[in-house]
Amino acid sequence: MTGTEWIVEAYGCNPESLSSLDTLKELFARIVRDLNLHPCGEQQWKQFPQSLGITGLCLLSESHLACHTFPEYGSLCLNLFCCRPRSEWNFNSQLREAFGAQRVSVRRLERPYVDSTDEGATAFSVAGSGKAQ
Repeated sequence: MTGTEWIVEAYGCNPESLSSLDTLKELFARIVRDLNLHPCGEQQWKQFPQSLGITGLCLLSESHLACHTFPEYGSLCLNLFCCRPRSEWNFNSQLREAFGAQRVSVRRLERPYVDSTDEGATAFSVAGSGKAQ
């Protein structure tokens, strides 16, 4: 079994929408609803007074959903990790529609669960960590 992590970056976005807490809350609500995710408590939001950028976090029983906006650069970074399988979500069209993104990059990473009693688990974790053996 594996978990899936999506690392999403949107560029050329409308600075006003990147500064809109309501727009970001609606984005999170759509992702949670469409992927049948399960929030664990209240979402946390912080808007920075100088740039008007926003950081948001939603803890999920599946893991987490987080975002960072940079209105001064017209960009948005989004991270979703699910420890249980989920269908694909069309980040590309959703971010183009909500934020006017000109370019969207979506990286999907499979995060395999390795049994720690498996002899290959130690070699996998050391080799995957970037540390010399």
